Amino acid sequence: MEIRHILTFQSIVEIGSYTGAAAKLGYTQSTITSHIQALEHAIGGELFTYTNRNLQLTHLGRELIPLAEDLLSAHDQIKSMKSTKEVKGVLKVAAPESLTISKLAPIIKEFSLNYPHVKLILTNGTCSQNQMNLISGRVDVALMVYPEVKHEKCIHYSLGEERIVLVSSKEGPDHLDENKKDDGNHYFITNEEGCSYRTMFERYLIKQGIHHFQTMELWSIEAIKQIVMSGLGFSALPYMTVKEEIQSGKLKILQHSGNFDPFYSHMLIKKKKWRSPAVEAFVEVVLNSIEDRQDVYKLG
Repeated sequence: MEIRHILTFQSIVEIGSYTGAAAKLGYTQSTITSHIQALEHAIGGELFTYTNRNLQLTHLGRELIPLAEDLLSAHDQIKSMKSTKEVKGVLKVAAPESLTISKLAPIIKEFSLNYPHVKLILTNGTCSQNQMNLISGRVDVALMVYPEVKHEKCIHYSLGEERIVLVSSKEGPDHLDENKKDDGNHYFITNEEGCSYRTMFERYLIKQGIHHFQTMELWSIEAIKQIVMSGLGFSALPYMTVKEEIQSGKLKILQHSGNFDPFYSHMLIKKKKWRSPAVEAFVEVVLNSIEDRQDVYKLG
């Protein structure tokens, strides 16, 4: 069993196919197959199986994932011992779109200027997807907008409260209750299922006994805002993503009965005995950025 066999296994898990792993690692598919066969021989069982032509992990394969991650992490640590002061390598960050468009731009710019030898890969997904990708080892840092985060396998940093608001067009009603009279003519404009604040608002509707709104799913927050501004419906979004439109009068806050659950932005990294210098540097940049922003608010 060699490190390259473990790396091949991890690549297949991340990509979901032998062919994709071969392309990523620069191997032939036969080499990928031989790596997995050697690993299965060393462990004493199959790691993958096919169900309806879809590649699936076996129980043994699922058990190997965290062990493989720890082994590769230790291997990276050993390789980095010669240059522990130099921040380099690849850093994978997962964040929801709301944080990406409202807070991450200056953070990424500062990080890239300070650490030019780090290749930063940013992906967008729902908060639950980001957390799963962190636990599985697909990313190094996960950012989320969520009511509460508790995970024994993660180190958690709270980045402040995020206000969730209802918004409508400037010509639209002032209160959500006025939409009840329209017999479903107003749409709830939202993003994909699994979004934390969408889920919260849908629970709120059920609690308030409101069932007649039709839901329209769109692919981005910018698209949602444009449709809401057209007067077709309303949306529930973090205030930070609609602040400029509200201040300019393009959107207005839609009042409602009751209170929404409090939401916060969070940063998670996995608990490990060793963390790469790139992860440590990114965490520091994020926390310093949040502190600077809070100081500005206090001065204001």
